[in-house]
Amino acid sequence: MNRPLVGALATAVLGAAALAGTVGTAHAAPQHGAPHAQRHLAPQHPSQQRTKAVDFAGTVALSNCSGSVVRMPTSQPNDPALVMSNGHCLESGMPDPGEVVVNQRSSRSFTLLTKSAGRAGTIRATKVAYATMTDTDVTLYETSSTYAQIEQKYGIKALELATDHPVKGAAISVVSGYWKKIYTCNIDGFVPTLKEGGWTWKDSVRYTPQCKTIGGTSGSPVVDNATGKVTAINNTGNEDGEKCTVNNPCEVDENGNVTVHQGTNYAEETYGIPKCFGAGNKLDLNAAGCTLPKPAATRG
Repeated sequence: MNRPLVGALATAVLGAAALAGTVGTAHAAPQHGAPHAQRHLAPQHPSQQRTKAVDFAGTVALSNCSGSVVRMPTSQPNDPALVMSNGHCLESGMPDPGEVVVNQRSSRSFTLLTKSAGRAGTIRATKVAYATMTDTDVTLYETSSTYAQIEQKYGIKALELATDHPVKGAAISVVSGYWKKIYTCNIDGFVPTLKEGGWTWKDSVRYTPQCKTIGGTSGSPVVDNATGKVTAINNTGNEDGEKCTVNNPCEVDENGNVTVHQGTNYAEETYGIPKCFGAGNKLDLNAAGCTLPKPAATRG
């Protein structure tokens, strides 16, 4: 996985950045045995890169990963704002294969970024609304701030989740709040099954080679440049050319054929998430059209 950066490394990197007068946030430091928590134990800070279509407004930096403030098409200004990152960035530890976390208390804080990657302020979670690494790799936090409060206080609007399946060839931007870097490339295609260690993800997005995401980019929103909406969430890449091991996902096609693409990076689609949230941004895994995995106790 585009693994989270380790706490000690993050502190060192951020301390050095502060001395240099930069605002850089570090990747989530990779934990031992963590699936490709985008990655490298001691990455050098990448140079900043921007696109005309996409900026950093609405993205956040976590202690070890990237993320974004997101809204559903039906979200209202006074709804509690949601922050999205990877399941493997969860502060309580990576969910096991098949595990689903819902309504878990959290006080995690997020550094909210401005358009130019400056620090707008801090928002805080009240709970983990949903988290899993099964079929997808996502955590959605409910925060103590409403969308209206964030906009009024910081002038920042949430990023909207698209409800359409992403399209092959679409120009995209992977926006890392941790590194304050934007990676631009295209959707190369889709992977029926992506396997990494004990985890399996379905219908994953494969990037073209230009998106060389690294550790700490985990949880970055993947923005469709044409619409400005979030179409996926960055989560992994094959580092060493190994087959289906941690940090080395493999692709499995419809016929069960396994292939390995060293240096290729991936994301998990998010277009199905809005169907699982109802009025007031409340999670409803039984809603019509919701396909997110359910906790074992509630599976019918």
